[in-house]
Formats: sequence, C-alpha cells, structure tokens
Amino acid sequence: MHVVQEQACFGGRQIRYQHDSSVLNCSMQFSVFLPPQAEQGPVPAVYWLSGLTCSDENFASKAGAQRVAAELGLALIIPDTSPRGEGVADDENGAYDLGLGAGFYVNATQAPWNKHYHMYDYVLSELPALVEAELPLSGKRAISGHSMGGHGALVLALRNPERFVSVSAFSPISNPSDCPWGHKALGAYLGDNRQMWAHYDASLLLVSKGCTLPILVDQGEADNFLHEQLKPQALVQAAKQANADLTLRMQAGYDHSYYFIASFIEDHLRFHAKHLG
Repeated sequence: MHVVQEQACFGGRQIRYQHDSSVLNCSMQFSVFLPPQAEQGPVPAVYWLSGLTCSDENFASKAGAQRVAAELGLALIIPDTSPRGEGVADDENGAYDLGLGAGFYVNATQAPWNKHYHMYDYVLSELPALVEAELPLSGKRAISGHSMGGHGALVLALRNPERFVSVSAFSPISNPSDCPWGHKALGAYLGDNRQMWAHYDASLLLVSKGCTLPILVDQGEADNFLHEQLKPQALVQAAKQANADLTLRMQAGYDHSYYFIASFIEDHLRFHAKHLG
C-alpha cells in the first residue's frame, strides 16, 4: 500500500492509502487515523463503515472523531463503501442505492456484481490483515458505522464475534430483508434466495445466532428514513429474543446527517475504548 495523503492531526496522523485488492479485483483507497500513542507501540482500532453515497473521506473529514481517538489512543480504520474504478459495475440508471458507493458490505453472488463486490470479505479479512501487518496496531478491534455502514458493522460483528470486542451503529438499516433499500440491494447482489439475505440481516442474525458482544445504537427521531428503511424496532425485538446486550438510544430532533454522527461519536468511541481496554 502507498500513501496518497498524510496530515498531522491532534498529535497523530491522518493518512489516506491506496492498494491493489485481490479480494475486490481493483485498486482501493482507505483512510487511517493513528493516534499519538502509536509512536510508542501498537494501539487498538475501531473500524468505521460509511453509508450510501459516501467514501472513506466523509467520516474522516466530517465526524470530528480524531480528537477523542487521540485522547483514547484508538486508531480509526475507514474503508471505502464499494469497489471502484474502470470495469467495476454500477447501476445502469446511476441510482445512489446500488453499485458504486453502495456495496452493502456483502459478498455478491450475482453477475455482474460478483466480479468485484466482495466488501464483506474485504472488511473482515483483507483490510485488517493489510493494516495490521503494516501499521502499529495491536490486533484488538471494534467496529461501528452509519446507515448502510451500521448494517455492515452489525452483520460483521454478529457473524464474527471472535474478531471484535464491541459493535455500535448510527441509524443502521436494521432489517434489510424488510425494507426497500434492502430488497433492491440484496436482490441484485444475492438474487432471489432469501435464505442468502438472512446472512446479511442483523435482526435475523440476532434471532438465529444470538450475540455475546455489547451493542450500542443511536437513532435520530427526526430521521426521514426511520420507519420505512431503518426499522430499529426489529433490532430491539430480536435482541429481546436473543437476550442480547443492546442499548438503543432514540435522540430527539436528530436526522440522518453527519451532524448527528458528530454529536455522539465521542460516546461511541468511549464505549469501544472501554471494551478494547
């Protein structure tokens, strides 16, 4: 991997990297914040998964997470939201919720998506292996995300509790098997077999697999997508069935924007720091 851009930030370093991904069959960019403690030795990491239309740059520039991460000694690992580049499939109508910027953190099985769209394996295996080999990271991980990225964070943590110590989300797509965004994306990437969809549905995974990890979710009450797309009540009901350690905080007046994330990201980083030790 090579550095695209590097800046000093709160005593640490904000770095954007590029590398050739064998999992996604294309060149990928991702961002990393290394806190000042990384100068003395390996530090734990919080992986952040962004939402529809975003790239790795949105969180790095808008969330204001670096100040608290520097205080707590946390690295931030921020991948892109989809494969990109020449030959990478996109929605033929240029829709925002399928294709480029909308990988949904799944391993696609359907053409043309299955050539490049393997974001699940990329975030789970390839990216951690790369950054932990090249950067001063301890190998202890937590994961978080927003909207589509909240969906991805929950799915990755629920399916791989041995890989993460905690999981959190802002406005996650909690039950994609039962919302328009999910129907469109999962149907395109995975086909009509709903048994495959269940592998990427946090509410269904909670019921079928349970969860031993602590989960924190923040949801804005003024979010335009709350009732049709996000459906946190499905996650709450599933957590009750599974006796999972879920804290859902409904935040009055907040919508789906990065102002919401910036308002509560400190709580999420402190939540993860407590479990990362």
